[in-house]
Amino acid sequence: MSVTNGSVDRNFWRGKRVFITGHTGFKGSWLSLWLTELGAVVRGYALAPETDPNLFSIIQLEKRVNHCVGDVTDRAGFTAAVSSFAPEIVFHLAAQPLVRRSYAEPVRTYETNVMGTVHLLEACRGLDQLKAIVLVTSDKVYENQERLSGYRENDRLGGRDPYSSSKACTELIAQSYRVSFLEAAGPGGPGVALASARSGNVIGGGDWSECRLVPDAVRAFTRCEPLEVRNPGSTRPWLHLIDTLRGYLVLAQALCASRDFAGSWNFGPPREGEWKVAALADGLVSEWGGGARWKNCSDPHKPYEAGQLSLDCSLAYDRLHWIPRIPLALGIALAVKWYRQYYEHPSDSRANSDLLVAQIEQDGMSQ
Repeated sequence: MSVTNGSVDRNFWRGKRVFITGHTGFKGSWLSLWLTELGAVVRGYALAPETDPNLFSIIQLEKRVNHCVGDVTDRAGFTAAVSSFAPEIVFHLAAQPLVRRSYAEPVRTYETNVMGTVHLLEACRGLDQLKAIVLVTSDKVYENQERLSGYRENDRLGGRDPYSSSKACTELIAQSYRVSFLEAAGPGGPGVALASARSGNVIGGGDWSECRLVPDAVRAFTRCEPLEVRNPGSTRPWLHLIDTLRGYLVLAQALCASRDFAGSWNFGPPREGEWKVAALADGLVSEWGGGARWKNCSDPHKPYEAGQLSLDCSLAYDRLHWIPRIPLALGIALAVKWYRQYYEHPSDSRANSDLLVAQIEQDGMSQ
């Protein structure tokens, strides 16, 4: 069944009550901004922004959304925030999202990613107005065999590092809750459609997370230092954030139209978008200019990270008609443009927000 043309429907989102976890993070801030531009009523639940600077504060999102500070591991507070808002659609982005940090903080990683998901799904049970949940996981949920062919949604789940393992666990939790609780028709409603979204590595303006290539590059280049690259030979399915979020929004629209879209979905680039880390570093250096450079800092004793990771996204291409629109070279240019404006005008919240909106309007909303 196909009920989507792969585009975001403004009329669908106008007035929708949308609950977002992790709205203070990089991806959550972009999604919250986009939804408010579409006319949705948004409540966000997350920890306070972790980095300084951070996109949430720069564009003053607290003025645009119903902003709740809280921890998804706090079951009582989390449940109260969800149920009192009575959402129609939920996006679950809150997570400990970093592979390297998961080695240092494995317990916290599992508490947040696994039990946080359980708390969300428990809070969503019995909400009469709720129609759809999009659970954001990762392309790293698959048992990585370092193969060249892309992983499909029905491939074996796994995870060697704590982060990947925790995300694979959330997929199993989602499957269980989908069939055990959420899809069962309630007394007055048709049940809730639940889908998981497995995205490739995203880039875009406004990310300052640790141990990620683009924010690491921005920090280095603004200090006139070389970017230190840990895994230049690794291959990743890079995608500009606008394409990824459009996938989430289109998926939510489809879930509200039919529970036939419940399940797991890959969102990633075509094969030409699967660049080596070194190639992306070259692109960042070229776009930044001004003497920017990178150096190889490979460490044979570093914690394990996958070398080859590819996604087969034919399911989203065929059934959602979602296809990435932003070539990676353009994605790099869009990201660098935003960072340059921010560093030139760090206190101009309106200008920094408007540039993100302009990029969304040009590359996320076009037919």
